[in-house]
Amino acid sequence: MSGHFVGTMPVQQRHRFDPGVLERYLCDRVEGFSGPLSVEQFRGGQSNPTYLVHAQGARYVLRAKPGPAAKLLPSAHAVEREFRVIAALGKAGIPVPRTLCLCEDESVIGRAFYVMEYVEGRVLWEPSLPGMTPLGRAAIYDEANRVMAMLHQVDFRGAGLADFGRPGNYMARQVGRWSRQYRASETEKIDAMDRLIAWLPENVPPGESSAVVHGDYRLDNLIFHPREPRVLAILDWELSTLGDPLADFSYLCLAWHIPPGQFRGVAGLDLHALGIPAETQYIASYCERTGRDAIAHWNFYLAYNLFRIAAILQGVMKRALEGLASSEQAVDAGRRAKPLAELGWGYAEKAIGSGQ
Repeated sequence: MSGHFVGTMPVQQRHRFDPGVLERYLCDRVEGFSGPLSVEQFRGGQSNPTYLVHAQGARYVLRAKPGPAAKLLPSAHAVEREFRVIAALGKAGIPVPRTLCLCEDESVIGRAFYVMEYVEGRVLWEPSLPGMTPLGRAAIYDEANRVMAMLHQVDFRGAGLADFGRPGNYMARQVGRWSRQYRASETEKIDAMDRLIAWLPENVPPGESSAVVHGDYRLDNLIFHPREPRVLAILDWELSTLGDPLADFSYLCLAWHIPPGQFRGVAGLDLHALGIPAETQYIASYCERTGRDAIAHWNFYLAYNLFRIAAILQGVMKRALEGLASSEQAVDAGRRAKPLAELGWGYAEKAIGSGQ
């Protein structure tokens, strides 16, 4: 599956724009930018099309909405928010690309976009990390854990992000948001989603804390140093906000619960032989780094995140059917909504059975 997302390709017809117009715009707004430019489209990404821009002596990354705002779901594909949070977190010492300019004027290329620096490094698409040694895999997983813990400890008020979301009541609002998004993009009936939509809001854990959350933090949204187990940049901030850091961390841990080939998972593999830590060990490392004793209501968080992925994939399916999806594999991704929803309901049943 990952081969479909590696590298670049010619810009797809539905995502083309006039490169001359973009060149004139960037020459006026990005220091040191000089044409002529050429544009390719990254294969990765189901949501916001992302482009590699070649200019004189430099490369840049342009990330855009998949279409005009009028044709998109409300609050979806918020590249403006991505730009803001990346700029603020870079100043706070979090590894992110350097932002260069934001364009909200849809008359330039037909949709909002922003430009950031191109970061040279490794994107690790397969969570089993083929070709690495056990020690190498352990170091990569530990680094992802360390950087997430660092993100969750950012003083968001000091970073100028106090109004980036509404602190508190995050889980209830997210369940409501993704329920609405799912209903708005529903193309078939999925019983497990109906059950989760009913169960989740009645079982939100009490006493959540607030932090900057990424919303889609996983190995293939990180750029690692070409040779070292070191994160150079966190990518894809579309879903970021102020929220419950445990929702963010449990999303990262879904890899331990999803089989390979279904959706970026390592469930069922010999983790000890691979050098990938057990989930209990990974949770303990995060708790130590963030000053927690333990994490309660774990099955709820797993069920919630699987529900959320299913809702996102349902949106991918609808955009594919409408010709707006940014990947040729969008329909295949959309079909994964149902099995992931069913897996999520399984964790809800575990929570019901354990009373937590």
